[in-house]
Amino acid sequence: MTDKVHPRVALFEAGEAVDALPVCDHYSGVEERMRKSLELQGRMGPVFDVTLDGEDGAPVGGEREHAALIAEMADSPANRFDRVGARLVTVDHPAFGDVTDIIVRRAGARLAYLMLPKVRGLAELQRGIDAIDAASAAAGLQRRIPVHALVETHGALREVFELAAHPRIQSLSFGLMDFVSAHRGAIPASGMSVKGQFKHPLVVRAKLEIAAACHAHGKTPSHCVVTEFKHPAALQEAATKACRQFGYTRMWSIHPAQIEPIVDAFTPSTAEVDLAIDIILAAQAADWAPIRHNDTLHDRASFRYFWHVLERAHRTSYAGDPQLPAEIRAAFFD
Repeated sequence: MTDKVHPRVALFEAGEAVDALPVCDHYSGVEERMRKSLELQGRMGPVFDVTLDGEDGAPVGGEREHAALIAEMADSPANRFDRVGARLVTVDHPAFGDVTDIIVRRAGARLAYLMLPKVRGLAELQRGIDAIDAASAAAGLQRRIPVHALVETHGALREVFELAAHPRIQSLSFGLMDFVSAHRGAIPASGMSVKGQFKHPLVVRAKLEIAAACHAHGKTPSHCVVTEFKHPAALQEAATKACRQFGYTRMWSIHPAQIEPIVDAFTPSTAEVDLAIDIILAAQAADWAPIRHNDTLHDRASFRYFWHVLERAHRTSYAGDPQLPAEIRAAFFD
């Protein structure tokens, strides 16, 4: 298989975005929990990102000190896979510039991304990105740090396609709690629950708009948190809906117990993986011309779909427990 054209080369245009982010984004803001999150990632492997939270995790007035702690952790040996990001304070926060400078100066070379919360539209997103780039230039970085943003305001949702189109954006997340609060009581509290958030029309509309905007521009839509972390079955049901019905390819975790159910929900089934392997190998053997498999015709459009299944199976493989056969990993991913 080594002399055959790789699926990424055969099926995608040069420079076309490929969704390569882990399916789970775990948020932690308290020092002890941040350290435990990094330890857990070290054991499980990079099946989830760790986002060190400089917004909700920082004590009021202690944002700069908390930023220094985040930078220290992100730049430490505990960041084994370079899959650690940080959430900054809001762009209009008095400490935003200092927090950004502190984190970028110490850890900018290793940060997987920076998250901008509560952006109110494209102009505010650009302000945040300009500040990140200025801090990067001052630190002498030779890279542009990927940027994620939270869609949780009316303005951000109104301009969500413009946000997703921004060349610096890698992922957009839905901020359920702030979005519901922004409706001044018009959305009941049930709209924030594990079941109600998939039923209330205004919340459903927001989720679908974000997912559609991201997919239109080759970016990663990241689903909001589920606060009922002691109900793993309900969490897994929500994660499955987010993935299978709402088009999300990533989801937030706010408790270590949520990580494995989220990863499992976003993991392709064994049958899906086996079918994808059969079709991709047959397509590659045919030099990516149309094929017939089990009396069904397949061409480049379905080849692309089944390649995405294999990529997701690879991204959701825990350390020491790969989903894909060794020969497939060697041919396509090593």
